[in-house]
Amino acid sequence: MQFSPCKGGDFCSQEGTHCSGCGRSHEEIAKTRDLVFAVTKFAMDMGYENVEAFTAFVGEKAARNVRKQQQMSQTGGIGIPIGK
Repeated sequence: MQFSPCKGGDFCSQEGTHCSGCGRSHEEIAKTRDLVFAVTKFAMDMGYENVEAFTAFVGEKAARNVRKQQQMSQTGGIGIPIGK
């Protein structure tokens, strides 16, 4: 599955189970919004002035962890528990 960011504006729809603009489920969109809010709140709580460096670090670290988990699942390895 490929990630498709929302285009916003007139492209987005609330009808049905998926957005007609990006094709993602409304559940996925809501969970992504919650994730972005959590990262935003953390950066605000920490008082980071260099938010670009923080968000780049989080994105790069998450991507590296996802790739590692994908590789381990393809080779039958046991990965780290996600969300625990």
